[in-house]
Amino acid sequence: MRLIDNWPKVLRRAWSIRLILLAALLSGLEVALPILDGFINFPRGWFAAASGLITMAALIARVVAQR
Repeated sequence: MRLIDNWPKVLRRAWSIRLILLAALLSGLEVALPILDGFINFPRGWFAAASGLITMAALIARVVAQR
């Protein structure tokens, strides 16, 4: 396995990378939600569902040609 030649540019510009980072953020919020339960009231599973949908969007963005 080797990195592509322009990997720094791809990391900055690819939508799949942006969506994966957003999904990771939502997954982290799902873990932190029980700690914040008294302060913030969100329905259970909302962050997990959003993370799953965004991960699927990242998969689609990964195979679509981007500039």
